[in-house]
Parts: sequence; C-alpha cells; structure tokens
Amino acid sequence: MPPRLEWQWRRDCRELLELPELSAEADPKPPGIVVQRSHCPGCGHQLAAWENVPVLSWLLLRGRCRGCGMRISAQYPVVELLTGLLFAICVWQFGWTWQAGAAIVFTGLLVAMSGIDLRTTLLPDQLTLPLLWLGLLLSVVVPGGLFVPPVSAILGAAVGYLSLWSVYWAFKLLTGKEGMGYGDFKLLAALGAWCGVGAVLPIVLISSVVGAVIGSAWLMIKGRDKATPIPFGPYLAIAGWIVLVLQFDLLGSYARWVGMA
Repeated sequence: MPPRLEWQWRRDCRELLELPELSAEADPKPPGIVVQRSHCPGCGHQLAAWENVPVLSWLLLRGRCRGCGMRISAQYPVVELLTGLLFAICVWQFGWTWQAGAAIVFTGLLVAMSGIDLRTTLLPDQLTLPLLWLGLLLSVVVPGGLFVPPVSAILGAAVGYLSLWSVYWAFKLLTGKEGMGYGDFKLLAALGAWCGVGAVLPIVLISSVVGAVIGSAWLMIKGRDKATPIPFGPYLAIAGWIVLVLQFDLLGSYARWVGMA
C-alpha cells in the first residue's frame, strides 16, 4: 500500500503543479493489492496457490523464490503466525459469534496499520477511516451496540481524536516541533468508536507504557539517541486490541486494587 500511495501522491503533485504526466516506463505503477496475483518482486514469478499458503509455503520453499532463488523475508511467516494467533484469541474470547467476526476484522486492520507505520511512519486514511466508520456502524446496526452503545461510540471517536489533536498542538506551540502525525488522531478516534468513550484514557495510558518500554529497548538495541522519532500507531493498536479483545478494564482494575489496599 505505501508504494501505491506515494505513486498517487506524485501524480497528484504533478497535476497540481501543472507538470506533464510521466510515462508508465518513467514512473511505473506499483503492484496491485487485491486483483493482481502475488508475485516475486525480483523476477516477477507469479505464485501458484500452494506457494501462497500462510507459513507453510515459506517453509516448503525454504524461504526462497521458486523462480529465481531470491530470499523471501521472514517477515511474511512472522506476521502470518502473529495474525493467526490473534485471530484464534478473538474466537477463544468471543466464541463463534458476530463479535468474534468483527474482532477479527478489527485485528487484521490493526496488524496491517502497525506494520505500515513501523516501516514508513504512515497511517493511511484508507485503513484508519474504514476502521472508524465500521466501529460507529457496528454500534448502531446492532441493538445496544455490538461492543458499545452508539452514544459511547460517537463520544469515543470524538474524544479520541480531540485528545491527541490537543496534545499535538500544545506540544507544537511549546516546542515548535510536531510530536505525532494526524494518522494517530484518526486511529485513536477509531479505537474510541470500537471501545467506547470510557476506554480512551486507558488506551492512551497503556499505549504510553508499552511505547516507553518497547521504544526504549528498540533505541538501545539500535544504538539510537532519544531524539529518534518512534511511530506511536503500533502502541495505540496494541492498547486498543488489549482493551477490546481481552476486555481489559484498566480503571476498573485500579479501583479494585485501591479498594483492596
């Protein structure tokens, strides 16, 4: 998706600047996502059905293209295993219900967005906005809401967006720098639509803790300084998934802990 977005942005910029459109040879269109068959980026070999089975095909091919022998990144089986495990947890948590089906869609979009954000620091509108609208629709079309009622979903989307938007502008006014991207606002709005307004604060808190731990470890391993920008989207995704799928109630757990203390 990122190469296709960048290709379209270049075309839009040339049109805005009234520059001549580049030929297909000078600026080839990146491969399709849905219609075009999967193929090797090295030699163009189109994958047969048995070469496209998650995890198993990578093992059978020993991590190399059957056409040219080019190494296939281990990212493929790792992401496939992770996604399969998360899907299984959704079914284990909700059973064979509509909630499980919706949670699987929710999970798949979060995995895709996390991977894209980690690699490119982009959170495409093509993923964040459908997630937002789907969360709002599921609160309306199902009596009482599939996960949360409509009022909570609408307020969750609004509070989610405005909370990070406010932090962004406060940080920019104080430092003159941009602390995060607009994609983070939209992702938190989507998570608020799915999890409800009461989950926005727990999601922000959990994502901040997860981001601090994982981000610090990553900077140490890579030998980077603290000024290195770190994508925040994956940590929001982790927190949102924990709250929705695992039904983790941070504020409720804290209240019970205080009561016991």
